[in-house]
Amino acid sequence: MARHPWIGYLVWAVLFGALFAWEGLALANVPGFPTLSDAFRHVMRYPIGRWILFALWLWAGWHFFIRGWHFLLRS
Repeated sequence: MARHPWIGYLVWAVLFGALFAWEGLALANVPGFPTLSDAFRHVMRYPIGRWILFALWLWAGWHFFIRGWHFLLRS
């Protein structure tokens, strides 16, 4: 395994850059770009959308905050 996972940093930078660009274009009132709150409001209109977002929230919380914290899980 590489000592410095540069490709991982690059992928995260591109993802966050795309997210910020989307929100910036939406807030600049460019036609065709809804804001993130508009997109979430549309998804949460339906119960299955709420469950999917909840599952994604749990998955992200597990991977960002719990996974890799072995010192908390020692027996």
